[in-house]
Amino acid sequence: MNDILPGVANTWRYLESVVQDIVQSYGYEEIRLPILEDTDLFKRSIGEVTDIVEKEMYTFEDRNGESLTLRPEATASVARAGMTNGLLHNQKQKLWTSGPMFRYEKPQKGRYRQFHQFNVEALGYDGPDIDAELIIMSARMWQRLGIGKIRLEINSLGVPESRARYREALVGYFSGVKNRLDEDSIRRLEQNPLRILDSKNPDMQEIIQAAPVMLDYLDDESVEHFAGLKALLDAAGVPFEVNPRLVRGLDYYSRTVFEWITDALGSQGAVCSGGRYDGLVEKLGGRATPAVGWAMGIERFVALYEACGGESPLTVPDVYIAALGEGTQARAFALAEELRDQVAGIRVEMNLGGGSFKSQMKRADKSSAAYALILGEQELSQDRIGLKPLRSGDEQESIALDDLAAVLQGKLSGA
Repeated sequence: MNDILPGVANTWRYLESVVQDIVQSYGYEEIRLPILEDTDLFKRSIGEVTDIVEKEMYTFEDRNGESLTLRPEATASVARAGMTNGLLHNQKQKLWTSGPMFRYEKPQKGRYRQFHQFNVEALGYDGPDIDAELIIMSARMWQRLGIGKIRLEINSLGVPESRARYREALVGYFSGVKNRLDEDSIRRLEQNPLRILDSKNPDMQEIIQAAPVMLDYLDDESVEHFAGLKALLDAAGVPFEVNPRLVRGLDYYSRTVFEWITDALGSQGAVCSGGRYDGLVEKLGGRATPAVGWAMGIERFVALYEACGGESPLTVPDVYIAALGEGTQARAFALAEELRDQVAGIRVEMNLGGGSFKSQMKRADKSSAAYALILGEQELSQDRIGLKPLRSGDEQESIALDDLAAVLQGKLSGA
């Protein structure tokens, strides 16, 4: 777990604001979820035979003996919230949420035990059009932020019946090469062989590449759904690759799955991933509800943005007020509040802790403010103030206090 320090936090805030603006422009609304959930929610949704449930969840008993878990992901919580709050009864929902998640993983660059995700979820929609909208929306993020070095992979996992046929084929294939499987794959062979396809073990990749392909076992409706998605992405000009080995790491996925992948961070990896989870709400005890969504790890998102040369706007004051002499500080404080009231969006920093004229001006320069406002005893007696440009060679001006707000408004707006 790590601290997000002020300079980095500024980039986070900028990127989060851009993503929020984009998803809300598509009609998605924010939902805020608890960090703690009943452990059973994740066992039932993610699947007990997954690394997350078996190895990575932070689970404990509370004082009543109830098993609770720090959320390892958000989709199950969104589905649970929709059910418990009546949001899915004869309704469709387009939602987004963000915040910390927790997994006990091996620490490595860009991967922490407390990490952060941005999730977008659409519940109650069953056609490929909503799948396409979610992918197109994510493509817009990269475009808006100037992020390249990223590509889209898609696949279809079909419905449970076609997955069952595929499962049989996988069991037959992997049983024939059982002596070459690693320990995790042997354990998963009878319980969930699709998880073997998600193995990151380099020694397993040749075996996995020779395995049967899910697309050969799709039902007719899933074939039509996948074709519809591809047609819509083509029409929107979003390039993609079909990866028949893409399965995603959670048991609740069906039909569409996708990943945005980059190699700009040193090794190939997903930055934004998602898919359809039509059976999840029913699995949790609700009515059958089609649903689809994606999640993006903010740590990797920030790292990719910076690797592609992105910079966030600096948060610096517009003006720095220096006060020198008796009675000037009280007037400077009142002036700062007047400016905040009268000049839209202005950022004002006060000199605090006193100091000589020279030291205050050094602080003003270090603040990166565009202007210093200098209030001395003489200026105070004349109801005027000195306005000194700090980022140009322009001369200092003497401004009437009554005119200051209008003068600053014009200078800061470029008028």
